[in-house]
Parts: sequence; structure tokens; C-alpha cells
Amino acid sequence: MKRRQFAALAAATLAAPAVLAQERTMKIWIGFPPGGSADTIARVLAEKMKVSLGQNVVVDNKPGAAGRLILGELKRMPPDGQNLVLSPSGAMVIAPWLYNNLPYDPIKDFTPVSRIVTFDFAVTAGPGAPAGDLKSVLAWMKANPTKANYATSGAGTVPHFAGMLLSQAAGVPLTHIAYKGGAPAAQDLIGGQVPLMVDTASETLEHHKAGKVRILAVTGEARNRALPDVPTLKEQGINSTADAFFGLYGPPGMPADVVARIDRAVADALKAPEIQERIYAYGLVPNHAPGPQLGATQAEHLKKWETPIKASGFKAE
Repeated sequence: MKRRQFAALAAATLAAPAVLAQERTMKIWIGFPPGGSADTIARVLAEKMKVSLGQNVVVDNKPGAAGRLILGELKRMPPDGQNLVLSPSGAMVIAPWLYNNLPYDPIKDFTPVSRIVTFDFAVTAGPGAPAGDLKSVLAWMKANPTKANYATSGAGTVPHFAGMLLSQAAGVPLTHIAYKGGAPAAQDLIGGQVPLMVDTASETLEHHKAGKVRILAVTGEARNRALPDVPTLKEQGINSTADAFFGLYGPPGMPADVVARIDRAVADALKAPEIQERIYAYGLVPNHAPGPQLGATQAEHLKKWETPIKASGFKAE
């Protein structure tokens, strides 16, 4: 009897960590409303990661301040790997040059866990612009300066400054029109209220396929897989590029073994063909890299954007 009791106790003790793991819930926080590309990426990752990690993984949306609000909270959370933020690079590499009172230090206050995707931006013309290629549209804008406007999903975003670099490289003064999100900007583009838009391809891809707008260029070094017939800016003689990424971050001080465990789950998830196709469909590129490489990429982008942002004189309110 005692042997049986001892065996049962031993079995229960060994099973306890697995039960606790199942009971714990990892949260991937998104600083944006449901439905966008960040939200979609996080949800497809969570489904795969919970299998690899052997625990619940859920996505929680806490929109505010273009993703900066939840990052300000993340730095104060326990470093046990149970709270992570999927952040666009703009909050890490653009915001520090724009805000005097940013509620976090992008280098010191987080643990980089995994790079998830990389992406470029689409330069899209609506019915408010004349027919023709990008150079034709830009020539029209130069001749009609009161109409030389481009829309983006918000002031101080990577698309905002990607449009600014395009303006400088093309020698055409363009006025930035900031919207509260890509969807309202795309609607005004379709309605002819603004002739040009610079934003993630996902915002205008379906409208482009439906013939409502025309994606004239992408801002990356190479063509976008979702838009194989659309040339880059450089292919059209405009020496300008802009790209960005989504990264998974944790609070400061996360143990290396915890970071490695989560990163392996991310890497395994991104190998799944169905997840890759879902990401490609958004005009994004599944491009995993472990935490140290994410940190290096972030530092590189932070340095790259310093000069053009400071030269622009733009300062966020």
C-alpha cells in the first residue's frame, strides 16, 4: 500500500509542472485595435506557439498612442515571459526622435525576443491623380502644388517619413496628410479627396486588385511578393528606400533560457506554410531572427532614421 501511495505521489509531483504550464496564460499584447496586420500576425502565431510551449497563449489588444501605451506598461511587468508585446518598428526607432517624454527607453527597457516579419510600403494613387506611372503622377503634382498631397496612417509614423524621403529624392514638394489609421486614409484615397498614399501594402492591396486604386511603387530594395508586377522606387529612377519590421519584446531582465524557449516557438510557428502564406497575403515577409539580431536591427534602424527625422524639423505634439 505504501509503495502504491509513494508511486502515486511521485507521479503527481512529476505532472505538476505540466499542469501549471497549462494553467498559465501567456499574453501577446497589441497596441492597436483588432483587425490590423499586427493583430492578425499575433493571432496566427499564438495558435502555433501554444502547442510548442504547452500552455495557453492569447492575444490582448490595448490600443493607444500608436503602440506606445502598451510598451510603457510592458517595461513594468514581471520578466517571466508571460507578457510580451508585438510591436511595429516605428514605436522603437521613430518615436524616440519625435517625443521628448516617451514613456520608455527603446534600448534599456525591453528584452528583444524575436523578429517576426519585415516589410516595405506601397505608394498608391487614387482617382484623384492622373493616369500613368509614378513619374507621371509626380510631374503632375509638381505642376499642381496645391494638389501635391500624400496620405498616411498617422503623423510621426514610418510611412510619414517614407513619403518625406520620396519627396526629397524625386525633387517634388509633397504635403503630408495624417489620418487616424490606414483604413480612413485609404477611403479618402478611393474617394479622390487625396491623390496619393504611402502606407503598408495591406491597406491598399485589395483595392488595387479591385481596380479602385493603383499601387505604383514599393519602397523596398526588392519587389514585394504580393505585388510582383509593381516596380520599386529605385527601378523607376528614384533613389529612395524605406522598410520596417515587427518584433516581439518582453520586459527588461528576462532570463536567457526563457527568451530562447519563446524564440524557438516563434521560429517553429513561422516555418508553417499556412502561416507564411497568411503573412505574405498582407504584403509582409516572414523573416524570423532571434532576440540579439532583433536588437541589432533595431539599433541599426534607430541610427538610420535619426538624420532624416531631425532634418525634417518635425516634432510630435
